[in-house]
Amino acid sequence: MSRVIRIGTRDSQLALWQANTVKDLIENLGYKTKLVPLKSTGDIILHKPLYELGITGIFTKTLDIAMLNEDIDIAVHSLKDVPTILPKGIVQAAVLKRGNNKDLLVYKDSEAFLSSKSAVIATGSLRRKAQWLHKYPSHKITNLRGNVNSRLQKLKDNNWNAAIFAAAGLERINVLPKNAIELDWMIPAPSQGAIMITALADDNYSLNVCKQLNDKPSEICTYVERSFLNTLEGGCTAPIGAYANIKNNNTITLEGVLLNENGTERIHVKQSSTLNNYKALGKEAAHYILDNGGLKIMSQLKTQTQTRTIYSSKELNQTQQQLINKSIIIKQSNAITVDLCKIDSKVLKSENENIIITSKNAVKSLLKNKEDNELHFNNIYCVGRRTKKYIETHNIGTIKHTANNAEALANYIKDYTTINKATYFCSNVRLDALPLILKKSNIKLNEVVAYKTTYNSPKLTQQIDGAMFYSPSTVKSFIANNKTNCIAFCIGPSTAEEAKKYFKEVRIAKVPTIESVIELINEHYV
Repeated sequence: MSRVIRIGTRDSQLALWQANTVKDLIENLGYKTKLVPLKSTGDIILHKPLYELGITGIFTKTLDIAMLNEDIDIAVHSLKDVPTILPKGIVQAAVLKRGNNKDLLVYKDSEAFLSSKSAVIATGSLRRKAQWLHKYPSHKITNLRGNVNSRLQKLKDNNWNAAIFAAAGLERINVLPKNAIELDWMIPAPSQGAIMITALADDNYSLNVCKQLNDKPSEICTYVERSFLNTLEGGCTAPIGAYANIKNNNTITLEGVLLNENGTERIHVKQSSTLNNYKALGKEAAHYILDNGGLKIMSQLKTQTQTRTIYSSKELNQTQQQLINKSIIIKQSNAITVDLCKIDSKVLKSENENIIITSKNAVKSLLKNKEDNELHFNNIYCVGRRTKKYIETHNIGTIKHTANNAEALANYIKDYTTINKATYFCSNVRLDALPLILKKSNIKLNEVVAYKTTYNSPKLTQQIDGAMFYSPSTVKSFIANNKTNCIAFCIGPSTAEEAKKYFKEVRIAKVPTIESVIELINEHYV
C-alpha cells in the first residue's frame, strides 16, 4: 500500500469537493493519495453556452490527456460531463452513491414571474433551455456559464428573474439559497448527481482500490441513462434528459426525453424492465424516441453545427480521434515516412559513450540493429517523455537527463555537464540548433544517421482551416505541396519555430503530446 494514487480533478470548488471526497474515502481504506488539480477547456471558455461549443466531454478531456500521459492515476468527474464512450485505454473504475439528481430554479425576488408571459431565465444548458421553453414558450433564455459561485453572483448582478442549477452542486459546497425550488417536472441530464472515477484499463492497483468505492445501484441506473444517451448520439449539443430509478430491488424504470432547441417539439418515453435485463432498457427507450420523430430532431441539431476542416500531418489513432471536437473534420496522412538505417556495430559497443537521442525513431533504429538486451549505454541524454519511456521500456541504458526539445537539451549538456564528446543518433534531416550549440562549446559530436526521413505530404484539394504539426519535418513536408493560408497547430517550440517561417498564425500546445495539440484545436474552435 505504499504507492501514492494521484487524483486528477478540475480546479473548481465543486470539482475539488468531489475529488476531496474521493481522496478521503480512499485514505480511509488505508491508501496514500495526492490531488492534481487541472483546468479544463470548459472552465476556460465561459463566453458561450455549452451547446455552442460542440465538444462532447469538454470538462473531461484535459483529465483524459493527463491520464493517458500517466501524469495522474485516477480522475474524478461529474458523471453527467463524461462522454458515453471513454477514450481507448481509460475505463470506469467506480460510481459513488448518487446525490440529488434534480434541477433547481434559483429566483431573485419571488416566484410571481412564473405566471407572467415575460421573464428572463439564465442557463448554459440546452436541455434546460429546451424544457423550460416547452413549458414557458414566451420566456427568454440567456446564457449563464462559470462555476457555481460565479453563476450565483451573475444572477444577483443581472436583471434576470432566475437561473437553473443542478441541486447536487449547490448542496455539496453548501451554497443552496433559500429562494430555490426543485423543478420536479424537468427531466435531469443523464447521470446528474453522480460522481464517477476513471482509471487506466491496465492499472490494476488503482482499479482494485476504486472498486471498493463503487455503489452498484448508482452504477446500474447511470449505465441505463448513458446507454439511452449514447443510442441517441447526443452530448452537450443535444437537449436530452434521462433518469432511471430502481424500485423494490427488482424493477428499474427509465424516463427519457428529447426536444428540439427551442422546445417546440418534445418526445417523451417511460419504460420499465426487470433488473436482470437493465442493460437493454436504455437502448430500447432510445429507439422508441428515434422511431417517433427523434431521428428528425437529431438530424436538425447536427445540421446546425458549423464544421471546420483540419489536416493532421500524422495519422491519429482511434483514441486520439475520439478527443476531437465533433464539429471538426479531420483530413490525415503521414506527411513523412521513416526508414531505419544500418548502424556500424562499433558505435553500438561504446558503452562509455555519451549518447544523444532526440526521437523514438532513433531508439527503434538502435533496437533494429541490435537486440535491446545487448544494448547498454551508460549516459543517455534524450528529448521528450515518450522517448524517455521508450528507452526505459527497452532498457538500453541509463538516462541522465530529458528535455522538451533539442535546443534545451544542448544547453543543459553545455551548462551542467563536463562532457567533451558525444554520439548523436539522428535523422538525415535534422535541425541545426543542437549541433551548433555543442560545437561552439567545443564538444565533439559524432553524428550517426540512424534513420532517413522522406517528405510525402499530399497536395490537398480543398481549403483547410488549420494543420496539425508534430515535428519540423512535418512542416517542411506540408509546405512543399500546399498553401499556408491556415493556422498551424504545433506540438512544441521547435516545430513552431519552423512553422513561423511560413504561417502567419501559429499556436503551440501546452505540453509536447498529440493529445495536447488536439486540445489546442478544441480550445480554438469554440
